[in-house]
Amino acid sequence: MAELLLRRATASDADRLSLLGQATFLVAFASDHPGDALVTHCRTQHSPELYADWAERRDHALWLVETELGAPIGYAALTPPALDIPVDQGDLELKRIYALTGWQNAGLGRRLMDAVIAEARARGAKRLYLCVYEINEAAQRFYARCGFVRVGQQAFKVGEAVFNDWILALEL
Repeated sequence: MAELLLRRATASDADRLSLLGQATFLVAFASDHPGDALVTHCRTQHSPELYADWAERRDHALWLVETELGAPIGYAALTPPALDIPVDQGDLELKRIYALTGWQNAGLGRRLMDAVIAEARARGAKRLYLCVYEINEAAQRFYARCGFVRVGQQAFKVGEAVFNDWILALEL
């Protein structure tokens, strides 16, 4: 396998992050999310403008994994928590962590997770949260291997369709 490069993403990577966000969200959720709402969600919640804004915020951090030829294949986003449970000042949320199909199970997830955890610790966070779709068992197993435990649940809307996410936490 070619060498994979992990680096911090900047606002100049917004198009790459948007493309990855839309592609991975479509692949992950096309089987049970309504099509028009899914497309709208991708256009708004994975827009280049959103990623450019996140890249410029001091309370956010983004990472990008690329092939040695510069093709984007995975990413992660660390943000302040936006959860339906009480959180402490300074806690953080792993908002997104995805790899393109075909590049999964190649160690990308662990490399991205290690980078996110290191950043959360460097920022003094006591807890790192994330949300995972309740039927995404593969992701749940990965997060459990990383030390995350279930601490709650919340609704996730795509259009008018409501889905249930589990809230997981890692004590840092």
